[in-house]
Amino acid sequence: MKTQQHFVAAAASAVIASAPLAHAFTSSNGGCSSCSVTVSRHSPLHMAPSYDSIDAQALLELENRISSVIQADPSSPLALSLGRHAPSPLSMEEAAAQNGMPWDTTIGRTDEENPLLYMTFWEWQLEFMQDSLSNLHPIDCSTLSDTDVTFKENKEKRARIVNQCYASDEYRKIRMTYYDAGDSVQVFNSVWYPDPKYNLPVLGIDILSFNRKKYLAIVDFQPLHEDEDDHATTYEHILQPIKEKYDNLKGRMSSKFYDETQFFSKEMLFARFEDGKIVDNDLLPAFKSYVKTHLNLVQSTPPSTNPQDVQAVFDRQRAYDTYSADRD
Repeated sequence: MKTQQHFVAAAASAVIASAPLAHAFTSSNGGCSSCSVTVSRHSPLHMAPSYDSIDAQALLELENRISSVIQADPSSPLALSLGRHAPSPLSMEEAAAQNGMPWDTTIGRTDEENPLLYMTFWEWQLEFMQDSLSNLHPIDCSTLSDTDVTFKENKEKRARIVNQCYASDEYRKIRMTYYDAGDSVQVFNSVWYPDPKYNLPVLGIDILSFNRKKYLAIVDFQPLHEDEDDHATTYEHILQPIKEKYDNLKGRMSSKFYDETQFFSKEMLFARFEDGKIVDNDLLPAFKSYVKTHLNLVQSTPPSTNPQDVQAVFDRQRAYDTYSADRD
């Protein structure tokens, strides 16, 4: 989950347009039941036969592909303050309904009664944001070259990806991404950036399903600093009781692919599983609790009024966004 955090899905602009992600997740054989994602920074995403290789490096790269597509240039005229974008002319209702969202049917092949496995996560999060955030408004999801990446579709590959971006008083940017390729792949990914006046971790969410046989989930308060005490408020102690409730979400990513001292907390929810019931029984309630707790943390933390401190936090958020690239 990483940089800009990073966990998942594919750069919406070039992804489905050139189909690298669609190709990666919907291979010609319809998606093998034991496939996993492997990536190279300099080559297209492609499927590998080992599920065990679906790990941090793949997630970081996937997420980085999304974030690099829609990351704003802080020197742009649209940056009203550090990291903030100009509001979209669309209303909340119009933005939420763009491209037919929330979808109720899949573009891909399916044998499932509920083919859009993670749309419940999308709908709950958006409703929570509308009910709980101050001055919530849509912002553009675009590249630095002003390419609109709100929606890409490849009908031949039967895959599509949608991005929606929002901001509020509490968060300078919240990105939501959904990737739909039928039973082959379902992905929900979201990143919540607190306004940099709050020296707090970024909330990162990456939830994937492969062929409805292999599942991968990561939800974390991703720290900006190696030492938790360097944040305005400590937080792992409030996550630990939540995590304790869900034995199925206590896995760990291999240290072969990531540095646990950077941008990952000790209370990260991590799971690889094959029982689809875990999605509703464990993952959904844990996800809701982490989202609510993150907002509570932001709302209970006094904002900084020191411009240097605010700039320092923003710089750490940007470092978080480029973490995977720096590792290559």
